[in-house]
Amino acid sequence: MFTLAQLSIVFVLCVAVFASQVWAFVDAAPRAARGFTAEGKLTKTKWLLILGVCALFGFISLPYPIGIGGLSFLVVISAVPPIVYFVDVKPAIAPYGKGKGGSRGTGNRGGW
Repeated sequence: MFTLAQLSIVFVLCVAVFASQVWAFVDAAPRAARGFTAEGKLTKTKWLLILGVCALFGFISLPYPIGIGGLSFLVVISAVPPIVYFVDVKPAIAPYGKGKGGSRGTGNRGGW
């Protein structure tokens, strides 16, 4: 009975970490690349690579029915970059908006 509770808790934590990794990757993808370098962070490409590898490790670390399981140390290690992204990088690059156009309100307004 206690083993089932422990396995359930580990499963929920692994899924939560994996979800945060995917969320960080999906959030970083449309961000303006110039925001990363302007704020002195790693480039957008490097952040996407780091977050993508972490999501891969998170998926592999999921317990057996979904992933390989038994690699819970990877969950702990790969949980750090999404936390750093959400706490440090995302607030710094938020003013730069999403996409190549930069901040809101700029771009072609239907003219020439």
